[in-house]
Amino acid sequence: MPLRLEPDATFREALAAADRPLAGMWVCSGSPLVAEICAGAGLDWLLIDAEHSPNGLESILAQLQAVNGYPVQAMVRPPVNDTVVFKQYLDLGVQNLLVPMVNSAAEAEAAVAATRYPPHGVRGVGSSLARAARWNRIPDYLARAAETVSVTVQIESEAAVAAVENILAVDGVDAIFLGPADLAASMGLLGQQEHPEVRAAVEHCLTAAKTAGKPAGVNAFNEGTARAYLAGGASFVLVGADVAILARASEALASTYIANDPVAEPVETPDSY
Repeated sequence: MPLRLEPDATFREALAAADRPLAGMWVCSGSPLVAEICAGAGLDWLLIDAEHSPNGLESILAQLQAVNGYPVQAMVRPPVNDTVVFKQYLDLGVQNLLVPMVNSAAEAEAAVAATRYPPHGVRGVGSSLARAARWNRIPDYLARAAETVSVTVQIESEAAVAAVENILAVDGVDAIFLGPADLAASMGLLGQQEHPEVRAAVEHCLTAAKTAGKPAGVNAFNEGTARAYLAGGASFVLVGADVAILARASEALASTYIANDPVAEPVETPDSY
């Protein structure tokens, strides 16, 4: 007799149940082993990145399997807001999507539609073949599929900031996430994530989300900046990345044990993405 299974809780549900902001980190290495190490760290969520990291379908699947069973939410960022890509991600079991470069309400609507079966969207039907439905071992998966997916969209351009109220109003957008690095670049301030104008744009979006009654998150590797955004109403944050932690820690070892280390000054970790 086959097992009858239930899907995991979504990031949307985790945010709704939380009595504090959720802290997470990037998983960019493409390694299931590293993802599992991070899953056991005690953080609330992990972002498995496929936009700027060497991740394909097979490695994303392996990382989802590696972190499954740990008390941590797994979110995945695809490389592009694309219906076919979303179909593949959802079918292999991704439940929480972070959609990059959403600049308008229309783009947000397209992202949501790609996660819904007809007549409410355009997701292709293949549940009997898919890990998402545990190969039809999740009862009534087709009818319940929308409940098993959360959609967070990234606000990371001047156009997106200008349209943030309209983006937040899109039904099916569960949260927004601010990317200060690309936002700074779009404002002509490349590499200046701490610039007052960039921080003001982030804070404007945090306020807009609060007014709309939806959670907003932000990327902030600088602790002071992260705490300022949390005080400003951020409901979730990303505060580090596996590859950055490894890079800085290995440099520290070299500086400690090798004389005349060419890295004479500490390398600051940028508030990236």
